[in-house]
Amino acid sequence: MRAGQHARSPCRAIGSSCPGGLHTRPSRGVRLWPGRWLAPDLPGHGGSRSLPGYTFDALAAAVAGLVGGGARTVVLGHSLGGVVGLALASGRFPVPVQAVIGLGIKVAWTAEELNRAEAAAHRPVTWFASRDEAADRYLRISGLAGLLTAGAPAVDAGLREEHGRWRLAVDPGTFAVGAPDMAQLLARSQVPVVLARGEHDAMNTGEQFARLGVPAVTLPGLGHNAHVESPDLSITLLDPYR
Repeated sequence: MRAGQHARSPCRAIGSSCPGGLHTRPSRGVRLWPGRWLAPDLPGHGGSRSLPGYTFDALAAAVAGLVGGGARTVVLGHSLGGVVGLALASGRFPVPVQAVIGLGIKVAWTAEELNRAEAAAHRPVTWFASRDEAADRYLRISGLAGLLTAGAPAVDAGLREEHGRWRLAVDPGTFAVGAPDMAQLLARSQVPVVLARGEHDAMNTGEQFARLGVPAVTLPGLGHNAHVESPDLSITLLDPYR
């Protein structure tokens, strides 16, 4: 988990980023938060340990264990991280959440998509002979090809080397977490929720967000990994809570 501190805000921000079910380090946008910020690796991602099984509540419990109580907390979560933020907002975890911004959450799933995700969860780990091969795979799966170079620190966080071979750091089992019950998550939330998306995000639509009945924001010109494409624009989602 990475963390930082600035003295201008009494709140803290959690930035949980998980493009394509993988892991990236916190964008510069999260680091611009004027108070304390935390960027935890979700279980099964980056440097975090795997879990025997993955549910949204299990992931939220793990994040709550890292964050703990104390200052009011604003959660800005991307993709799976956004769903974990909504679970934290239920009040069932010892984190004083003030608000949740879910960026790029895939809110609608087809049976075929869920079947593919379940199949991916049961595939054996793929090993690569070189870092370059593993990095290329990471960038393509995470949707970061063209946004990050193979040598970027975020790519290091998504890879693991063992005995001269390379693999992606993500535990394949994370793909079996399933589809979020957005109606239930939003109904259980004890705090304000905003859903945000990049204008060109193919993982969701503005119409899907509108049907959920909570405030929605579209970031112009951006795609699924909006926080990587434009950290400066993405961090404006936190402006009401500074």
